Amino acid sequence: MIHGLIGKKIKMTTTFDSDNGAAIPVTVIKAGPCKVIQVKTVSKDGYESAQIGFEETKRLNKPLTGHQKRSESNFKYLKEVAVDDIDSIEVGQSLDCGIFEVGDQVSVTGISKGKGFAGTVKRHNFAGGPKTHGQSDRHRAPGSIGAGSSPGRVWKGTKMSGHMGSERVTQKGLRIVRVDVKENILEIKGSIPGSVSTTLMIEKE
Repeated sequence: MIHGLIGKKIKMTTTFDSDNGAAIPVTVIKAGPCKVIQVKTVSKDGYESAQIGFEETKRLNKPLTGHQKRSESNFKYLKEVAVDDIDSIEVGQSLDCGIFEVGDQVSVTGISKGKGFAGTVKRHNFAGGPKTHGQSDRHRAPGSIGAGSSPGRVWKGTKMSGHMGSERVTQKGLRIVRVDVKENILEIKGSIPGSVSTTLMIEKE
């Protein structure tokens, strides 16, 4: 059994619990269909996993076209996923969201929304400076970054202003609320990294 699929974020919406009527915020994901592109084994590669592809494309370079020739496909996105029984997986095998069940806990990985250049208050939750005693223009200033005469420089990793967001984020412990195998749709409780149409990796925990 393969542990995960590649998908695409569609939207956020609200669904309702059939038992008590409680409103549940969910993210709707189109998970798959995917196809097995390559099977990696201990004897050949030193470990076991399966490489899967998602979203067919006509524009693919020659190295990737040759790599996917055995599976007779041209996928834009390729990812490796863990496999329980490598003997049950073969190149060209199709996968859908039927590998998931309602109630499964999953982790979802994607690229977070880019926020551009951000100051320290927004980026690192700095408190800002005092608003009285003559500090009329220091409300959102970062304050001193110096470390005295020793070491006489700014420490590496000091929290400062800079580019925020647009980085790889993994959200763990999310619960699947609905599985639609016919349409390859998953509804997962809570928010998920990235904007609409972000490519995601959904993996069982």
